[in-house]
Amino acid sequence: MIPERNQLTPLEHRLRSGARHGLGRREGWAVEGAVFVVKQGWAALFGGLMLLVLLVTRLYPDGLALARNDLLVLLAALIQVAMLVSRLETPRELRVILLFHLVGTVMELFKTAVGSWAYPDGGVLRIGGVPLWSGFMYAAVGSYMVRVHRLFDLRFSGWPPLWLTSVVAVGAYVNFFTHHWLPDLRWPLVLAVAVVWGRAQMHVRVHRRVVRMPVLASFVLVAVVIWLAENVATFAGGWLYPNQQVAWDMVHAGKISSWFLLMTLSVVLVTWVYPPRGPDAEPSVDAKPGTDADVSRPAGTRGGTAAASPTR
Repeated sequence: MIPERNQLTPLEHRLRSGARHGLGRREGWAVEGAVFVVKQGWAALFGGLMLLVLLVTRLYPDGLALARNDLLVLLAALIQVAMLVSRLETPRELRVILLFHLVGTVMELFKTAVGSWAYPDGGVLRIGGVPLWSGFMYAAVGSYMVRVHRLFDLRFSGWPPLWLTSVVAVGAYVNFFTHHWLPDLRWPLVLAVAVVWGRAQMHVRVHRRVVRMPVLASFVLVAVVIWLAENVATFAGGWLYPNQQVAWDMVHAGKISSWFLLMTLSVVLVTWVYPPRGPDAEPSVDAKPGTDADVSRPAGTRGGTAAASPTR
């Protein structure tokens, strides 16, 4: 077991363990849904703060000594430091988040060079046409994925071999570059993702229940959310696509497929920190047997508290 998985703040522990505090034993799906939304929002804290910073600085004046792009770099770095100091992220997780940062920055350098999108001018904290804060948007995705593992105590069944997922993920990443000169393999890669992860199921500890969902469904949902966040970021003038240069327009829905493919690389990177655990893995160290936090029983077994019984 990886110790960092259980390094929760008191609030996170309460979110994950499903503390009673005024609630009866038989909460309905409304409570489960509310807890799910709260946990998801808390897991996406980094990304949410980055979007807030972009919106707040949308009307930042030009001509100031500190350019908006440089201010965004400083604020993004401050958010990252605060996440570490408050133990919302662990040093081990930071390594994979920094890898997200690096992988994203490399793609940004290439994509801006070929004109796929562009950042506003200004600032000295940049590499070529890419301000350094852009990498933090990818880091925010990594932050969400490592934190959601802890908050939802994620378990998996039917997970494909690591070497196979790595081949598909690397293929998806390389295609983001090569499709500018070679045939675009986007849809064959989408099919490959569907085949490789088709049997994989995610066991999600919400509040009192463990629910199952196809891993592919989570890929689609996260891709849609990132696409919506991208619309907010471009509206705030963080970067612009060619069709947004004259007036802002929604990001083309086709970008959802791009984020869907990028999810494969994200998942593989996160498995370096949190290797997928089966539903019958040993309990987390902060879960006490016989309590609502004890959700480590194999899905589908009988016995124990009602909170541990899985629903479909």
